[in-house]
Amino acid sequence: MAIATEFETRDVGTRRTIGLTTARFLSLLFAALALAPAMAHLLELPNKIHLSADDYLTVQQIYRGWALLGFVVVGALLSTLAVAIMVRKQPKAFALTLIAFLCIVGTQIVFWTFTFPANQQTHNWTVLPETWMALRTQWEYSHAASAVLNLLAVISLICSVLTRES
Repeated sequence: MAIATEFETRDVGTRRTIGLTTARFLSLLFAALALAPAMAHLLELPNKIHLSADDYLTVQQIYRGWALLGFVVVGALLSTLAVAIMVRKQPKAFALTLIAFLCIVGTQIVFWTFTFPANQQTHNWTVLPETWMALRTQWEYSHAASAVLNLLAVISLICSVLTRES
């Protein structure tokens, strides 16, 4: 009986380790995938922010289909939440994972508060209302804010993985 209990305990521990490793992998993967388009927006901002109306409309069309990347954000949110739950008894790892999760939530707050309304008012950048320059600024800087939040999330997740609890 004692031997079976020891093996069962070891088996449960192994499954937990595999589960946490898988959740961390997915969290890092999805957070990195969410960071890629966010950084693209940030890096192109200086070259786009002063474009003429016609040029801006033309350039904005390169984002057609990017809405499909929403599944990446959902994956980042769910996997990072799972990691936070799994490491909740490890204070350092939990705090860092929670920071990452809140940063990803923050990207969604920024998107739904600033980016999405600009998309709606411009019919996804096919029509420019009179306030288009203010909307462009709102859209560009909301993406910049999301890039910073995504970067902080990835950094926090990496630090969480590298953290060794005492």
